[in-house]
Amino acid sequence: MGALLFFAQTVRIAIPYLFAAAGGALAERAGVVSLTLEGFMLGGAFGAVLGSYYTHSAWIGLVVGVAWGLGLAAVHAVSAIRFKADQIVVGVAINLFTVGITRFFLQLAFGSSSNSPRVAGFGGDGVAGAAGFLTNPLIWMGVLVMPVVWWIVQKTTFGLRVRAVGEHPMAAASVGVPVNRVRYVAVLASGALAALGGVYLALDQHQFTDSMTAGRGFIALAAVIFGRWDPLRAGLACLLFAAAETLQIQLQAAQLIPSQFVAMIPYVLTIIAVAGVVGRSRAPAALGRTED
Repeated sequence: MGALLFFAQTVRIAIPYLFAAAGGALAERAGVVSLTLEGFMLGGAFGAVLGSYYTHSAWIGLVVGVAWGLGLAAVHAVSAIRFKADQIVVGVAINLFTVGITRFFLQLAFGSSSNSPRVAGFGGDGVAGAAGFLTNPLIWMGVLVMPVVWWIVQKTTFGLRVRAVGEHPMAAASVGVPVNRVRYVAVLASGALAALGGVYLALDQHQFTDSMTAGRGFIALAAVIFGRWDPLRAGLACLLFAAAETLQIQLQAAQLIPSQFVAMIPYVLTIIAVAGVVGRSRAPAALGRTED
């Protein structure tokens, strides 16, 4: 029973990582750096709470959250693809912008700089344990997202085009592939998927708190790198990082190790994992390039 509970908690913690990493893998395979995942997630979380609060519907909250992710992704896509801005700088700017604008609207809409009131979420406030796990549709979507993205990237015409523009955009353009259009679609899809990770966080907790994503977008990006830009491998990396976070929670409850050291476990594991593949993995050849 203990192992089953550990696995269930690991899956629940992994869901936002899986959504964000799926979006990151898709955009980066198309040649666009996904440093913006953190911002997409935070925007999606706030949009979900805003929509759910004013309509009392978790489903409308989900739609509003995805719309926030799409809006931020559109800014990223236009800046990086149309105006060929440095993608690292754009990513940092969007992340900082999202922190600021969500804090501003949090104060404007709810009169608080720290958290929103409780809102409707999937499963209801009274559903807990296995029932809450099974009745949350975002958990099932999160479990399936990586296999679906892998199938799209590896088995469809669009996926072939994504891989082509991420490796050699000039060669892809020479055979009629609309390079910029493919990249726009990939980045917008990345924003929507990462926003779903934020939606899950907010509706699972039934409220928005300031900067509630707490670096999950960066861990998801690390999972993409650790998985060598393959969606299925990135999904396994997300489960690994989520298992480390579950272990951290259980160790904190046991109070066997000072809490400061326990809190470091997921981040230390992330650094070690990414450092272990640097030099042995190959990113898409055109990742971050804007001159083509």
